[in-house]
Amino acid sequence: MVRRLPLDEPGVADARTPWRFLGWMLRGQWQTIAAGMFFGVVWMTCSAVVPAIIGKAIDTGITGRSTSELWKWAGILFAVGILQSTTGIMRHRFAVTNWLTAAYRVVQLVSRQATHLGATLAKRVATGEVVAIGTNDLSHIGNAMDVLARAMGALVSFIVVAVILLQTSTTLGLAVLLGVPVLLLLLGPILSPLQDRNLKQRDMMGGLANISTDIVSGLRVLRGIGGERVFSERYRVESQRVRQAGVEVAKLQSVLDALQVFLPGVFVVVVVWLGARFAVQDKITPGELVAFYGYAAFLVLPLRTATEAANKWIRAYVAARRIVKVLALEPEIDDAAGASAITAPPLDSELIDLTSTLVVEPGRLTALVSEPPADAALVVDRLGRFIEGDVLWGGVRLSMLPRALVRERIVVSDTNALLFAGHLGDQLAGVRRGTADIADVLSRALHAAAAADVLNALPEGLDSEVAEKGRSFSGGQRQRLVLARALALEPEVLLLVEPTSAVDAHTEARIADRLVEMRRGRTTVITTSSPLMLACADVVAFLDDGVVRAVGTHADLLAHCPAYRAVVTRAEVEDAGVAR
Repeated sequence: MVRRLPLDEPGVADARTPWRFLGWMLRGQWQTIAAGMFFGVVWMTCSAVVPAIIGKAIDTGITGRSTSELWKWAGILFAVGILQSTTGIMRHRFAVTNWLTAAYRVVQLVSRQATHLGATLAKRVATGEVVAIGTNDLSHIGNAMDVLARAMGALVSFIVVAVILLQTSTTLGLAVLLGVPVLLLLLGPILSPLQDRNLKQRDMMGGLANISTDIVSGLRVLRGIGGERVFSERYRVESQRVRQAGVEVAKLQSVLDALQVFLPGVFVVVVVWLGARFAVQDKITPGELVAFYGYAAFLVLPLRTATEAANKWIRAYVAARRIVKVLALEPEIDDAAGASAITAPPLDSELIDLTSTLVVEPGRLTALVSEPPADAALVVDRLGRFIEGDVLWGGVRLSMLPRALVRERIVVSDTNALLFAGHLGDQLAGVRRGTADIADVLSRALHAAAAADVLNALPEGLDSEVAEKGRSFSGGQRQRLVLARALALEPEVLLLVEPTSAVDAHTEARIADRLVEMRRGRTTVITTSSPLMLACADVVAFLDDGVVRAVGTHADLLAHCPAYRAVVTRAEVEDAGVAR
């Protein structure tokens, strides 16, 4: 079976408990797991019957001095070897398929959940936890699915060997049938503390990933205030704690690994000793004695496989606990009951924020000015439904509309928007990748954002790779590229928070003129206190204490609203100081 990865649809996970999640993962790929188990059973059963075949060859061919019997059993052994090789290859192929399918499914589930949660994810789950899922936990889930084929083969081959031994010698058969479970029980007391130590280490690794993420994201700031050494020392201390936790896990793991060798070794000695006594007493034949030794040696493999499976499923359980924690989260903003049945507002509908009394007229560029600026940003969050609020859109409450519809028709781009690592052209194109007019749209968006020079400076242009969070660009370059990305979507309603705060006055003037031209006839809202941007707006709304106090053109408000004039004039002076 050939499976295309990533999966077209990872499904809806059962995230109620870790064991339910692991069971759901099993059901999601049961066909390949069943196929892997089938080939694993045949592969290991072939190994289990080899001692019996050799024993028959000795008794009938060598001891019985029959060349034909010897050739017959040699031929059977050769056929079994071919079958074992073939099924071993197939078992391995399905094991890899099961590992990759499980790993990809985890990545897709967590990625989809991150998209679904939006801003809620960063508030509820530390960045390090998400990073740890993508780097460690998916491997443990994959390992659990991978080992199932060999675990089933180990179980069936153990039963086959026990049956063969019971038919030859009841004593030896019972020794095997009872001895193997006893050995597994002897390993049991180690598994529980091993799970606890794994859980502790996993928690500490997530915390360490959080610290490293904080350091990397704020490296420039830390250097500026001299805090780089303090944070690096904190990271060093925490990493040593994680290392010590890893050592504690390794101590138990080493004991478990040693017992996996020692206990089966003792078992082999006991079985061989019993077999030798029976051979001396003529209770079994020389061929059967050789076969018994082969069985005892072979049973080491099922025993090790059983303990390996238990170990990997413990780790998978620990990983699943973290994964279900993320998958069980619900976004702070979600669809209301019956939202899908609400008729979507027609194009060019009026937006009204009842809390601030702001009216956004369709097809016009509206600028918001407030002191502090966060009040205007709060209005934008309500208009874009990133927080709940009393907002009407074409007479329909925004909270009653499907969130996907709002995100499709109303786009918000704020000062915290980032560039992701990857292909620059793909990022700027966004959801419009592959459309016929994307090249023209990107060209116009880059021109409007005054970002063409940024693109021209890159040797590979749109084919360039972007570093994480766009760190390869300056603050002004990142801001212009983020603006170009928002403009390239050509949304019905575009909400921009301080889109030119990191650029110089000359660049800002170009952006203001070009933005008006590109967004002509479409609804646009900008929060800003820059006179250059405000002069280009169709209408300016001044907010005081979060409520609209004055509405008009920039020139009108400068002439008739002293509070507005004070805010804008102060911003103009500050900008001039920065320019100097």
